[in-house]
Amino acid sequence: MFKTTVYLDNAAATRLDERVLEAMKPYFFELYAVATSQFGYSLGIDARDALDTAREQIAATLGGHPEEFVFTSGSTESSNMALKGVARALGEKKGRHIIISPLEDFAVLHSARSLERQGFEVTRLRVDETGRIDLDHLRESIAPQTILVSIQSANQEIGTLQDVQSIAEICAQNQVLFHTDATHSFPRIPLNVRDTPVDLVTLSAHTIHGPKGIGGLYVRKGTPLQKWMDGGFQEFDRRPGVENIPGAVGFAEAVKLIAPAETARLQELRDRLTERLLQIEHTQLNGHPVHRLPHNANISFRFVEGESLLLHLDLLGFAVSTGSACFSRSLEASHVIMGIGGNHERAHGSVRFTFGRYNKQEDVDAVAKAIEQVVADLRRISPLGKR
Repeated sequence: MFKTTVYLDNAAATRLDERVLEAMKPYFFELYAVATSQFGYSLGIDARDALDTAREQIAATLGGHPEEFVFTSGSTESSNMALKGVARALGEKKGRHIIISPLEDFAVLHSARSLERQGFEVTRLRVDETGRIDLDHLRESIAPQTILVSIQSANQEIGTLQDVQSIAEICAQNQVLFHTDATHSFPRIPLNVRDTPVDLVTLSAHTIHGPKGIGGLYVRKGTPLQKWMDGGFQEFDRRPGVENIPGAVGFAEAVKLIAPAETARLQELRDRLTERLLQIEHTQLNGHPVHRLPHNANISFRFVEGESLLLHLDLLGFAVSTGSACFSRSLEASHVIMGIGGNHERAHGSVRFTFGRYNKQEDVDAVAKAIEQVVADLRRISPLGKR
């Protein structure tokens, strides 16, 4: 039964823009052939043209070349491809050492763990209380056998932005490949691979009002990357399988529709909510106060369980997310909050608010008013000590 009226979990998934859907429709019902021209019929050639155009548009936004961009099923596949593809290509040639941050999304974290089980060494860098990595620790950790550094450009929970330019330059100076997961930043936070020496970039459409099930991996020309999934020759023989043409077209359209003015508006909404919520006693902003995603606010409420707050807000018609263990299948509190020095209380009491195209100022005011009341009510009955 649908009841949510205000959706503030746009980091998890965004509503599809109607213009994106209109761009995709012909490739479901009219130009639905496999994207190949060697079969010789025009329907396939037209499908191939659409795929090529979408690839060119997304690659151009990154400042890259079309042949450097591979379509995937989403950010999880892209990050798996980056880490495991480089490991296969260089593990026996250069070394078996990889560097990551402890705050990465699960696709990177779990890929690294998988490689550890195969005998690779993984260094997890120190991060400060805002979630930014220690650049000196990065420099110290790079060794002759290091083959890859994988650091996200923006954190999925607390919104902290990393200094991607400095990280990329350190890696380039040491001739180490650099992968960044830009799922939550691209294209709202500009990234131009002509200026920033990043070798691999994970992207996804589902966070920018595009369709689910489509993403991509930028692979700089000359980057060693071995195919890690067996099958056909598609995507420059890097990613086998029939291409998702409607998804690719929708992805490109979604990228095109992201405008600086919209991003600035979302930042205003974020700032308005943050200011309002931090006026509540015993609250704390998680993440960097300045270098953070423009549409992300993550607040911890002491003496309140995040899942209780979430459920009460849901009953009132608001959709948000929490770092509480009760909402994690792993039964662990947020590894991000814990990783920046937080305790279980802070992690359990954290709530993430992420804004999208369809949010308005009245959404901010309504959810702030609701939270003020719900937090007060929950604290009155809290077993955590505050009345």
